Amino acid sequence: MTASVFLRRRGALIAALALGAPLGLGLFTFGYAEGGSYLSTDPRACVNCHIMRPQYDGWQKASHHTTATCVDCHLPASGLEKWVAKGVNGFNHSKAFTLQDFPEPIQITPRNADILQANCLRCHGDLVHDLVAGATTDRQAIRCTHCHATVGHGPRAGLGGADRGPNEGDTGS
Repeated sequence: MTASVFLRRRGALIAALALGAPLGLGLFTFGYAEGGSYLSTDPRACVNCHIMRPQYDGWQKASHHTTATCVDCHLPASGLEKWVAKGVNGFNHSKAFTLQDFPEPIQITPRNADILQANCLRCHGDLVHDLVAGATTDRQAIRCTHCHATVGHGPRAGLGGADRGPNEGDTGS
C-alpha cells in the first residue's frame, strides 16, 4: 500500500468517525428521549420529562381538557412560526433538563407567555375583545391567566407557587 492510499484511507476513517460518532449519539439520544413524540400534538409527549407530570395531571382535571391540548395553548396556531417555536422550545427544554438548570417550580418564559396570550385571544377574542385591548402589545397589560390561571392546568395545588422564602422558624443555615 502506498503512502498516499494509506493517508486517504486514514483521512476517510477520521472523517467517518468525526461525523459518525456525533450523528450516532444524536440519533440514539433522539430515540431514547422519544424525540419523535414531540412532533405530534399528543399531550402525553409533554410528560416525557418527569417535571411536567403535575402540569399534565392538572390539565386532565382542568376546564380546557376536552377542548385544548398543550400545543393549542403553548405554540403558535400554524405555519413556520409554530415549527420555529417548537424547535426553540425543544432545544431549550433539552438543554435545561440535561443540565438541570431550570427554576422549580418551572415557569413560563416571557416569549411563551406571549404565545399563550395570543392563543387565549385567538379562541376567545370575540368574547373578550373590549376587556383586553392592547393585551398582546402592552407589557403592563393584565394577561388572561392573571384571572384565569387554573383554566389550563387546574388548581395550583401540587404545582408549586410563588417563592415564599424560608419557612417560619428556619434559620437559613
